[in-house]
Amino acid sequence: MTKSTRAGKYIKQATGYRAFIPKPLPPDPPLDMDRKLLELVSIADLALGRLDGSIQTLPDADLFVFMYIRKEAVLSSQIEGTQSSLNDVLEAEASVFRAGRPEDINEVISYINALNYGLERLREIPVSVRVIREIHERLLQGVRGQARPPGDLRTTQNWIGPGGSSLLEAVFVPPPPHEVPQALSELEKFLHADFPLPVLIKIALVHSQFETIHPFLDGNGRVGRLLITFLLGANDVLQKPVLYISHYFKRHRDEYYGLLQSVRDEGRWEEWVHFFLEAVGAVSREATETARHIVSLRENHRKVIVENFGRATANGLQVLESLYSRPLISINDIAAMNNVSFPAASQLMDRFVEQGILQEFTGRARNRRYRYADYINLFSDQ
Repeated sequence: MTKSTRAGKYIKQATGYRAFIPKPLPPDPPLDMDRKLLELVSIADLALGRLDGSIQTLPDADLFVFMYIRKEAVLSSQIEGTQSSLNDVLEAEASVFRAGRPEDINEVISYINALNYGLERLREIPVSVRVIREIHERLLQGVRGQARPPGDLRTTQNWIGPGGSSLLEAVFVPPPPHEVPQALSELEKFLHADFPLPVLIKIALVHSQFETIHPFLDGNGRVGRLLITFLLGANDVLQKPVLYISHYFKRHRDEYYGLLQSVRDEGRWEEWVHFFLEAVGAVSREATETARHIVSLRENHRKVIVENFGRATANGLQVLESLYSRPLISINDIAAMNNVSFPAASQLMDRFVEQGILQEFTGRARNRRYRYADYINLFSDQ
């Protein structure tokens, strides 16, 4: 099969292997903006708009973003082979120690830290190679891959292929290291150039191009998916980072990787953009439904507390609100939050348990922890 040179071309290197040198964006020939593609853009835009609006209806959107971020972190990391679940992350963050927890939990927590860092950083400066390197540094701090300099562009050749495969057996060989700075510079120019393309299409192109450049020795997939989140915010498409697009990518993992490769080999930009837009639309609708369930759950549990907690109603409502950003809680947490004694906090916890709002999950006699399971389950992977 003759390979297309629309996205770039494979160049034989001095040691015999062939590495891919990408062409700068946008694609040439230009994208075929046919009826199907424009319909997908319209559908995805509408779904994102509804998601953004639904999040704005939440009483304190920032509280609820906590879980959306963690779901995306878990799923994006699982695409790369981690085993940690959302519950594993919540327990680790709440300092609940449990035997048998996956050893890769720190990778997911580092992803969360990198995401939060990026959101803060992009309030000061636009998306750039500099910011991408800073995010990569935080992503790899204290986890596997840290021996490969976090934040530094690679200085050796990397490749993608089955475990144990050699450079000559690779499925894909990204550009050699001396080509990486220029390729990233061209990508940054495209990010800030005024090309007449819908924002979502531009983000789709950027994600594919970043994965093709593969500028780091480790963490490229996760950084590339973080870029999607950052670019949605930077372009005012979403006010809050609530699109867990990795859910779709994980569910269609083989197609996701296959279409990225088809861009390089066959120049199939349109098929990749279609897939990306379908992903945005599908996950936006799911995340909007999650927001609707959150509102309903909160209203129902507020009603239960008002009708059953008596004089402890005010403290109970305060605890309930805290659960949306801390769904694992202890009696000591309640005591500190409401400035009450441990016995009073214990009595309040008993009411939450009696009403089925919280469940104890450690099985301990002391230092017990309780889970807001109804809320956590809204974010469980399907």
